[in-house]
Amino acid sequence: MLSQREKLNVRVQEILDHHTAPWGVKVTGVEVKQVDLPESMLRAMAKQAEAEREKRSKIIHAEGEFAASQRLADAAKVLATEPTTIQLRYLQTLTEIGVEKNTTIIFPVPLNLLAGLEKLLNK
Repeated sequence: MLSQREKLNVRVQEILDHHTAPWGVKVTGVEVKQVDLPESMLRAMAKQAEAEREKRSKIIHAEGEFAASQRLADAAKVLATEPTTIQLRYLQTLTEIGVEKNTTIIFPVPLNLLAGLEKLLNK
């Protein structure tokens, strides 16, 4: 009803013309101005609108996640081509941690470095 008011107006005009023509009366304008919907229909429409908003929200979120993953993949390619970039990024992260005045910093050390130290200690 709401989406096809013009068709509804024309149909009501035809019905009125059919019933008033024998009396010589012509209705010149018919317009549906307000449609009162049942409460259940209003709730159903509200649920549909909410579902549509949630759908759009999820799509936008997924597109953002996809774009972020592409950027991370691009960053990984750059880091893989330049070995020093990963070290610089690592040091930058440590600097950021230090600014937060944390008392504990976990400092990962490559295992191959520890293996070399073990050889030196066993000599």
